[in-house]
Amino acid sequence: MTSEERAARSPALFSDVVLSKGSRFVRSLPKPREVLIGAPGWALAMAMSAWLALWLRGTEAAFHLMDILSLYALGGLLAWPLSLFAARFSAHGRAVETRFAAFLLCLIAGTVGTTACLFAFDYRIFYAQWHADTGTRIWLFQFLFTSLAALYQFLVLGVRLYLPLGIVALVAASPWLARSDVRQRR
Repeated sequence: MTSEERAARSPALFSDVVLSKGSRFVRSLPKPREVLIGAPGWALAMAMSAWLALWLRGTEAAFHLMDILSLYALGGLLAWPLSLFAARFSAHGRAVETRFAAFLLCLIAGTVGTTACLFAFDYRIFYAQWHADTGTRIWLFQFLFTSLAALYQFLVLGVRLYLPLGIVALVAASPWLARSDVRQRR
């Protein structure tokens, strides 16, 4: 029996389905060069945005300045490849305007979301010393509400550190990515 006959008799395997639908998934993955160059650049832009916002408010000599800048840089570094993938996957084969909107939305949501999660992890680590034993019902409530409080606190206090430089970086990166995406996919 040949391999073609076996394939015809056997039911469709998961790998066959992934390969037929995987082209969109695979094409959406960022190239290593984009990640190696773009992620550090986006991280630097986000850290500089936080520093400029603190400086403009007269709080650049904050007690934890390096921690704040590291948090924003790491958030930008991790968000870049995730945002590129999400934008390309959602706007695959669409017009330039749609890709621009997808990159704009995904870079905002990815960067803010990733940085907020990192902030919540740090927040949770600090308050864990006063929480109940791991795995208990009380611990679950403490974990949930501590994380939600951290996310809320970041959204209220942390998002404004992306202004004004973060918006400039976002508006510069989104059309560039939308246009370069056309050239890469041809």
